[in-house]
Amino acid sequence: MLELKLIKEAIAMLSHFTYKPLFKDQSLPGWMIRFYFKGNFYEATYQKDGTILWKDATPSADDLEKVISQIHELMLYHVYDS
Repeated sequence: MLELKLIKEAIAMLSHFTYKPLFKDQSLPGWMIRFYFKGNFYEATYQKDGTILWKDATPSADDLEKVISQIHELMLYHVYDS
């Protein structure tokens, strides 16, 4: 039972997460982010205040809060804590 729960949690994580500044040699005003979630590709702009502007597709309403939380954690780790 625990293994199934861990597998479901792993499937519901972002993968192949990448980010890059919107402008060369600058971290502000934001970053272009790209990732896969549940097999779907997403692109968005992550603004300096944490707002996420989705480029095309948006994760489902059921997953949106989890995806946004994971994006914030990744950006804190890669951008703000470095």
